[in-house]
Amino acid sequence: MTDIAATIAPPRPTAAKQFKFYGLWIATAVALVLLPKIFSSGGALTTFSLIGISIIFALSYNILLGQTGMLSFGHAVYYGLGGFLAIHAINIIGANKWPIPLPLVPLIGGATGLVFAIILGWVSTQRSGTAFAMISLGVAELVASSALILRTFFGGEAGISANRTKLLKVFDWSFGPQYQIYYLVAVWTLICMIAMYALTRTPFGRMCNAVRDNPERVQFVGYDPHVVRYIAFCFSGFFAGIAGALSAINFEIANSAYLGAVQSGTVLFATYIGGVAFFIGPIVGAIFVTFLSLALSDVTSVWQLYFGLFFIAVVMFAPGGITGLLMMHRPLVRNGTLAKVLPWYAIALVPTLAMVTGLMIAIECVVHYTTNPSDDPNIKAFGIPFDAASPITWGIALALIVIGFFVARKTWAWVAQAWDHATTAPPEQATLS
Repeated sequence: MTDIAATIAPPRPTAAKQFKFYGLWIATAVALVLLPKIFSSGGALTTFSLIGISIIFALSYNILLGQTGMLSFGHAVYYGLGGFLAIHAINIIGANKWPIPLPLVPLIGGATGLVFAIILGWVSTQRSGTAFAMISLGVAELVASSALILRTFFGGEAGISANRTKLLKVFDWSFGPQYQIYYLVAVWTLICMIAMYALTRTPFGRMCNAVRDNPERVQFVGYDPHVVRYIAFCFSGFFAGIAGALSAINFEIANSAYLGAVQSGTVLFATYIGGVAFFIGPIVGAIFVTFLSLALSDVTSVWQLYFGLFFIAVVMFAPGGITGLLMMHRPLVRNGTLAKVLPWYAIALVPTLAMVTGLMIAIECVVHYTTNPSDDPNIKAFGIPFDAASPITWGIALALIVIGFFVARKTWAWVAQAWDHATTAPPEQATLS
């Protein structure tokens, strides 16, 4: 009997794998502790706090999209409601001087997201696919419009503000300075990352994957796909509420933007750009999207346009996201043939960057004449000065777009050929070469 059980049970991970697994989490914790020591400016700490909040939000969204296969257009509902309840909780706790410290307030946001997910999720998860997406969009519009109607709770367009320093101090920390808020966000980010990763390794997490891939087979073996989707929806709402509460604590305000379509779209972009097929994908996407949005907003007024174009490019040419692109290279690394492809990447990037530069110049010229036609045509975008009124500028932009496009198509075909050769070449041949 024991022999049969031993053959059925999965093999225990080796000591090396366990060391690598726990070492990765320990290294993450150490990095979170040391970041403020290396980058101590207020802007850097604010950026890191935003990244931590975005990581929790993106991972919570991936419970729906990546794990269970549910595309939601209204995930900001649970994020925003968690933020509003956290702000109200801070005001109530501070006014009554209850002995509740600020680090526990995100649990109130999480509980809020969970409660509303329980209420709204049973109907929303009756169907998956397009039906679920449309229901989530309708619920999002309903709640977002209510934010401007129920002014007593949502505060109208101005929102609700609070003072986080009025709560009980923890080790003499008032959580007024930004570095203290960073550590608060970092601790919650690490806790939520570990919790959501552990969820993916449970039998329920595996069942979510099965519902995503083949709900009919799941129903055939005795499980209800609707119940699985509903429970996943509730977990997702809980962690989204924590993210919203942390955002409200960080800014000390919650307004209607927390519930809007832009917030739902941003988390969708971050999750998909990072890659929904891997747990680390939303983390990469959250970091990338946060940095990209902050950087683009400083160099151009139409940064959202570039953001949308980049998302379209990812959907068309890299549906696996950034993480999917990186993971594609693992077989080449194992076979030692990655060096055969890298030179072709360098060649293909030259015309691609030329095409992107031409497109950027054309966009900035068009934006200048559509939004600020009376201003000085000598403008500067992405650090490049040019005259938007000069025919030479338009000619250069057109030449870069056209020539770069056709040359890029040719060079990326060479990259594909190099990929085919690198993947079919035997490892020993790659070693000898």
